[in-house]
Amino acid sequence: MEHKLDLVALLGHVDPSYLNYQEWVNVGMALKYEGYTASDWDEWSRRDGGRYHPGECFKKWTTFEGTGNPVTGATITQLAKDNGWLPRSANDRELDWDDEIAGGDYVVIDKNWIEGKEIHEPSDWNPVQQLTTYLSALFEASENVGYVTDTWQNEDGKYLPTKGNWDRTAGELIQALNQSGGDIGAAIGDYDPAAGAWIRFNPLDGKGVKNENVTEFRYALVESDTMDIEKQNAVMRELELPIAVLVYSGGKSLHAIVKVEAANYDEYRKRVDYLYTVCKKNGLSVDNQNRNPSRLSRMPGIERNEKKQFIVDTSIGKANWAEWHEWIEGINDDLPDPESLADYWDNMPPLAPPLIEGMLRQGHKMLMAGPSKAGKSFALIELSIAIAEGMKWLAWQCTKGKVLYVNLELDRASALDRFKNVYNALGLSPRNIGNIDIWNLRGKTVPMDKLAPKLIRRAAKKNYIAVIIDPIYKVLTGDENSADQMAHFTNQFDKIATELGAGVIYCHHHSKGSQGGKKSMDRASGSGVFARDPDALIDLVELDLTEALLMQEENKAVCAMYQQLFEKYNPDYLQEHVSQDDLLSAKQMEDHAKRAIPGQIAIAQEGVKQAVKSVRIRSAWRVEGTLREYPKFEPVNMWFQYPIHKVDDVGSLKDIDPDGESSKPPWQKATGKRQDKAKAERRSKADEFADAVSNCNFGEPPTVLDIIAWYSSTGKEVAERTVRDWIKKFGYEIDRSNGFRIVKKEDE
Repeated sequence: MEHKLDLVALLGHVDPSYLNYQEWVNVGMALKYEGYTASDWDEWSRRDGGRYHPGECFKKWTTFEGTGNPVTGATITQLAKDNGWLPRSANDRELDWDDEIAGGDYVVIDKNWIEGKEIHEPSDWNPVQQLTTYLSALFEASENVGYVTDTWQNEDGKYLPTKGNWDRTAGELIQALNQSGGDIGAAIGDYDPAAGAWIRFNPLDGKGVKNENVTEFRYALVESDTMDIEKQNAVMRELELPIAVLVYSGGKSLHAIVKVEAANYDEYRKRVDYLYTVCKKNGLSVDNQNRNPSRLSRMPGIERNEKKQFIVDTSIGKANWAEWHEWIEGINDDLPDPESLADYWDNMPPLAPPLIEGMLRQGHKMLMAGPSKAGKSFALIELSIAIAEGMKWLAWQCTKGKVLYVNLELDRASALDRFKNVYNALGLSPRNIGNIDIWNLRGKTVPMDKLAPKLIRRAAKKNYIAVIIDPIYKVLTGDENSADQMAHFTNQFDKIATELGAGVIYCHHHSKGSQGGKKSMDRASGSGVFARDPDALIDLVELDLTEALLMQEENKAVCAMYQQLFEKYNPDYLQEHVSQDDLLSAKQMEDHAKRAIPGQIAIAQEGVKQAVKSVRIRSAWRVEGTLREYPKFEPVNMWFQYPIHKVDDVGSLKDIDPDGESSKPPWQKATGKRQDKAKAERRSKADEFADAVSNCNFGEPPTVLDIIAWYSSTGKEVAERTVRDWIKKFGYEIDRSNGFRIVKKEDE
């Protein structure tokens, strides 16, 4: 992330519309090499209104790979110069490794005002203890350590190290030191006291001492010999460098072994560049020859020219690289400058393309909230299929593209089976199933702030236009009622959306109690951040079905069943003798069946049973929403009939109020208050029990004892008999074949 603000500012001098395609690509490659994000490239590219395509930068970004001849920030510097930018002085030039970067960003301290901090040689000199402490601090016992005790002299008489040793483990060396009787040379070999000895601070593979032999890119060396030792000590501490071990070299410098904790060599190089930049800007002129991960450092416990090489301190500064990096970034304002609306009024940047027409754009976020039994997971699977096939999801058209479904709850076989069942229930041919990727993480989940970078890394080259995460309680970090903790949690979705240019869709459960009188933004459980953070909030509210409506739906289903039988077994009779009114009456269709298809009466009777059952197992739902980018939509009513949702196109559900109040006359609303209150309390207990079953055993089916313990943790004591009563009352049963666990009772 070296020179981040400078490069962004320099791009202000470069008009992308005047660049050819390769120059535009080079800018992106340079930004990525220097540690920028795809958003920085995308924001600058928007200025080319004629050629800018939303999402193109994010897709192209993922194709940039490191090479031996990378495009660096110097490319952007030259483009800025070619377009009229002038350095602050005639002496300004591209920074070199040996330059000191003074002023500007990442300046934490003023080297001219900092007071030096003395170092103290150990009063009790114990070379074996010195080296043992060093090895224990930096290495695992099984890791190979590189070190050098043999030297040679160049023509100037300077002592230089040989390749040395690399095939002994830290455990072997510590054991040898403990058995040496205090003679460090007996453990590692004798050294020339005029030259001293060296040690490599990163573990090796036991085959050599080059960069490719480094197995863990754990530490970097910070050394400066142009400042007093006391000042070096003070600056390193003021910078809060995450130092594992600080060693006095016996000469002009301190050797700080700094934790960089890189995953690979490329990340190591970038982190060391960043580390050295911060050091230089704060007056610590770092020796750039030390940036290699296989570099040698001075070994503690050794004497050189009658001076001791010793450990000054261990575990200094921040605990790790991440904490230090966050601290450094936090004290530097890297926010963009305000923009004048006048600059863009006649050339507004294009909006991100739609993902779900009228609801959500690509690169934006959507939250689906609803209670248990709403079929939220099935709705998200339906959405995955709609995006993959480029078809409607409920009432909204979806853009066709690739989608990643992150399955956190179901086992792998169940998840795959659900997708196939939903495809079949929708009556779709799997023409574009290659557009759907499923990441099965049940039993392997990590908190969202750890999952987000792993997801981004795996999805970077897939060109997904949507990422669906189901459900989020599995990766929830912190207290869901804490606004600041939930803001940190939801920020992870921003990272995914920004880095991938994909829509991020996730679901969450309702808070306890009745939801009908609440606005959609107030129904999701936990902090209001959940409702305010997404660009689209889709809410599912259950509708109470009256007996009259259910009978009406039964009549429709039975009539449709009879019509299908007529079309199959006697279509001529259907055409000649069945009127439009007859098609709407189950009784009339039954009478016709006795005359038209007498041989199929048994089939018809079984069909009637199945049709009635299919109606009775349905639930009805209303989809409401709060949108940031689009106008508010009219509520959409739908049926959930396992395993899919179907929009109520005929309007059967339009007059139902979620609390069942709107259709009552005034005199009826004023009566039965005690009954309504009792009903609400019963529903509340049912919701509370459903939450207990869902959450008390981390999403797995609980036992009766698990439920009792869960209520106890909330300050409520319930008896075993009460729990068993609730199991029957609220539609659950005990699965004796699965460890006597509580499961939802299947409809017969």
